[in-house]
Amino acid sequence: MASINRVQLIGNLGKDPEIKQFEGDNLVANVTLATTESYKDKQGNKVENTEWHDLEIWGQQARIAEQYLKKGSQLYVEGKIKTEKWEKDGHKFSRVKIRVTSFTMLGSKQPDQTEDSRQSYQSKGDNSTTHASINQSPQISGPMGVPDSYEDTLPF
Repeated sequence: MASINRVQLIGNLGKDPEIKQFEGDNLVANVTLATTESYKDKQGNKVENTEWHDLEIWGQQARIAEQYLKKGSQLYVEGKIKTEKWEKDGHKFSRVKIRVTSFTMLGSKQPDQTEDSRQSYQSKGDNSTTHASINQSPQISGPMGVPDSYEDTLPF
């Protein structure tokens, strides 16, 4: 049976990217992304629940993240869940991260961008990166966050 490991998030960065360099000029950028949902409880009070996600961005995307991403930046991220496990002094630890495969900067425009354009960065299998300017933010108003363009192909 086939399986899927895919994550889509829109949120705000909790800190500036932390960059680490490895052998062979390979980089990783570690950032935290906050996603917040709002709802009303039984008494009608507004409740906000914030989840924090650890993101890792590799290769050329890490260089782009270092240059353009700042604390508070709004970001659309696609990636996959990755669990790290280790043992220290007889204790077992684990941490869940999102390995970013592509991201799009949302929110206010950068000084070198046109009014409605955003930059999208996507990883290839070899950790190289391509980027292209797109004219709109991802449309996620369909059911369960599925883009409207896919709405007609859903079985429900």
